[in-house]
Amino acid sequence: MTDGPPEPTLAEIVAARARLHGRIHVTPLLTARSLSRPGAELRLKCENLQKVGAFKARGALNHLLLLPPERRARGVLTYSSGNHGAALAWAARELGVAATIFVPEDIPAGKRAAIEGYGGAVVVAGRTSRDRKQACEAAAASSGGAIVPPFDDPWIVAGQGTCGLEIVEQAGDVARVLVPVGGGGLLAGTALAIRSLRPAVEVIGVEPAAAASMQAALAAGRPVEIAVGDTIADGLKPVQVGALNHALVARRVTRMVTVTDDAIRAAMRLLLERCKLVVEPSGAVTVAAWLALADAERSGVSVALLSGGNVDANRLARLLV
Repeated sequence: MTDGPPEPTLAEIVAARARLHGRIHVTPLLTARSLSRPGAELRLKCENLQKVGAFKARGALNHLLLLPPERRARGVLTYSSGNHGAALAWAARELGVAATIFVPEDIPAGKRAAIEGYGGAVVVAGRTSRDRKQACEAAAASSGGAIVPPFDDPWIVAGQGTCGLEIVEQAGDVARVLVPVGGGGLLAGTALAIRSLRPAVEVIGVEPAAAASMQAALAAGRPVEIAVGDTIADGLKPVQVGALNHALVARRVTRMVTVTDDAIRAAMRLLLERCKLVVEPSGAVTVAAWLALADAERSGVSVALLSGGNVDANRLARLLV
């Protein structure tokens, strides 16, 4: 990659873990015995139990801690479909900083309430990731505040990569790891950490069938804008993946798969009924993908990364009926 932000290194992910120590949770890795099969064990990396209910706390706080105090003092801004916005609002509150979050018109009510509950100021800006990014950039140019990107940023990727370090330590015998993909920061950071330490581990990215922006980027050899269709996985709908993330994923991710909304609903139901875990649609895509793999593709130990659990009770009920 010749342009754009520099790629993070494994050393920077390790440094991020030290920086975040005591500030975020080391989330559990649980064995889903009711979903496993003979010779094919499924384990769940429960980022739905992370601070703010999603992995986004890792990257948002890492970025803020690396910002010079004088930059933080002017306030921070971001654009988000929900979880990154809540994570930045939480991290900003922890550090005594003002945060403004640009969100889509169709943001789930529970995610907006979470942002506001952590003290973030919410600004509604269009329906696509491009709309809210442009509005955020205009506001930052006017205010002098610092933009904390949701995914295409080395400090964000390094923070998300700490999840991969935990998976390696918690599941030393892992054969494959399935990771949700929106803008690609979680997949890029997790793949960098895991493949640097365990090159033989298969890393699989999972996207909604209606929003397969990373697959489009990999096919084109560069990030491309796609027309996003309707999907219940509201956190995985950017119109284009990040250039930094695409470069990291292209070299380290074994393959990409897509899942339908019906498969996501079925996975959410199984996680709730069998594992007693509340997981939002974007977080359940990995279990949906694992269930769809052929038996030979599931052999050994698989880890499904549950990226978040932020779905309110009313929406959860509607999704599962």
